Amino acid sequence: MHPSSKSPTTVTHWPHAPVHQVTAGGTFFVTASTYLKMHHFRGSDRLEVLHRGLLRLLSDYGWHAEAWAVFSNHYHFVAHSPPSAGDASGLSQLLGLLHETTAKWVNRLDAAPGRKVWHNYWDTRLTYQRSYFARLNYTHQNAVKHRLVLTANAYPWCSARWFERTATPSQVKSIYSLKIDRLSVLDDYEPTAGW
Repeated sequence: MHPSSKSPTTVTHWPHAPVHQVTAGGTFFVTASTYLKMHHFRGSDRLEVLHRGLLRLLSDYGWHAEAWAVFSNHYHFVAHSPPSAGDASGLSQLLGLLHETTAKWVNRLDAAPGRKVWHNYWDTRLTYQRSYFARLNYTHQNAVKHRLVLTANAYPWCSARWFERTATPSQVKSIYSLKIDRLSVLDDYEPTAGW
């Protein structure tokens, strides 16, 4: 059967290069994936490097992180663009630097020079408060969704423990009560439990 003759419900078309909505500043939900969903960041040492690199570059570029979750083959974060920038165009440079440096580092470890490590990233500008809060909860709870831990705060490379420590009890209860099962999020990854 020719691909064009298939029903639209049976074929999923993923853009090779997603459109990035960075012409205006604001709050963004970002997902990035390794190439072919490979587990290049398996193990606590590798996860720690990717986690630390993501948070450091967000800070260096003036982004204010609200939630994050880092895994062996992908990551998510919710962050506010720098207020002084006027737009979010620095996001591509920030993630390009993160992906370049972590790819070179992991390729040195694996003796695999030039191997493609990262695939792409997808961003969504969050313009509705409920959508923003739901994605905060989604990101905090992502390790639970992937069955890596029973409670989000038990996963070391996400923001849940930090959030529970720094937010008020009512804020935590409010965010954690939001339903996330109906969110449309690109997250068909199976991270490895080998951390």
